[in-house]
Amino acid sequence: MPNFKSEFLHTLSERGFIHQISDETGLDDLLTKEQVTAYIGFDPTAPSLHAGSLIQIMMLHWFQKTGHRPISLMGGGTGMVGDPSFKDEARKLMTVDTIADNIASIQRVFANYIDFERAEAPALMINNADWLRDINYLEFLRDVGRHFSVNRMLSFDSVKTRLDREQSLSFLEFNYMILQAYDFVEISRNYGCRLQMGGSDQWGNIVNGIDLGHRMDAPQLYALTAPLLTTASGAKMGKSANGAIWLNPDMLSAYDFWQFWRNTEDADVSRFLKLYTTLPMDEITRLSALGGSELNAVKKILATEVTAMLHGRQAAEEAAETARKTFEEGAVAENLPTIEIAKPELEAGIGILTLLVQAGFAGSNGEARRHIKGGAVKLNDKAVTDERMSVAMDAITDDGIIKLSLGKKKHMLVRPS
Repeated sequence: MPNFKSEFLHTLSERGFIHQISDETGLDDLLTKEQVTAYIGFDPTAPSLHAGSLIQIMMLHWFQKTGHRPISLMGGGTGMVGDPSFKDEARKLMTVDTIADNIASIQRVFANYIDFERAEAPALMINNADWLRDINYLEFLRDVGRHFSVNRMLSFDSVKTRLDREQSLSFLEFNYMILQAYDFVEISRNYGCRLQMGGSDQWGNIVNGIDLGHRMDAPQLYALTAPLLTTASGAKMGKSANGAIWLNPDMLSAYDFWQFWRNTEDADVSRFLKLYTTLPMDEITRLSALGGSELNAVKKILATEVTAMLHGRQAAEEAAETARKTFEEGAVAENLPTIEIAKPELEAGIGILTLLVQAGFAGSNGEARRHIKGGAVKLNDKAVTDERMSVAMDAITDDGIIKLSLGKKKHMLVRPS
């Protein structure tokens, strides 16, 4: 492990955040000598970020924690183009209204990780639409575009991979790296920003910004990227069998978020404690040494700590208690995820396949049917064997609910409305 002098790089290094740095010595010296401003960009492709973005958000957290000023950049302008990096096809274009709505929804998460109100080095949130949407195209080509070599841009992995597969790369997408590079220069000019961070797939785009800065008389700029994580089994981080692990509570409950981390693979526990919690390293070392049945307790600590940062300590502890009651006592906990079914629909009877799809336990009737044939479905803790079963009012328990389960770890309460 490199022997960094600055607290920020030392922290990131020992916790496993660093993939590449453009100039380790230069950046380390800068961080040691002065308070630095850094940013990470987030494109608003959905109403919420997912757990795959947490490593970047945690980098902003540690940047501020070690005395520097973080900026979260919302891609209101670049979101109109869409980042083509390592994508097999162009992103679906979004309307201006959709982008604005997504940004408004995404912004709520950041205050859980970085402080916008502190007296010293308060975090900033800015939107690149503020300067990109009013650009004069001809002036931009002359003043900025002339600094880019198409030959060099074609050599970047993010572009080369797409072209090697003989997949189309539109002129619109090709401009994305120019816009992102210009963002770095613009933020440097207006906010004194010297460092851009991101995932390793953004390395080429960030280095482009450093090169553009050289050509447009910006101070020395720096790049730092984190590894793109997969789980020990190779699954993409931030995804589950049921879809994305969203950060916004209206898209994924605190309980489901807690469960995602509780189900972490054994080989990932130590790494995730370092990346996604703020537990001291000596405590993480102690927890990482545990095995056997004690590892399950460590997974619960991981889940509770990660959930507490996003949803608050109370919600995290309630999620842990809900899981304990459900899995250890076999009780129906009030905080389990709940769906409501109209009372007339229940009175008429709703097919078990339809109910499984509505609960999010299956993406189609065919998948729901396979779950039943595999013996994975229970209704009020009793196995369901008939795929033609109809669920009606007589299934409601004395607690006024119906408990629907898929396997041992997924439960949903159904309430009549």
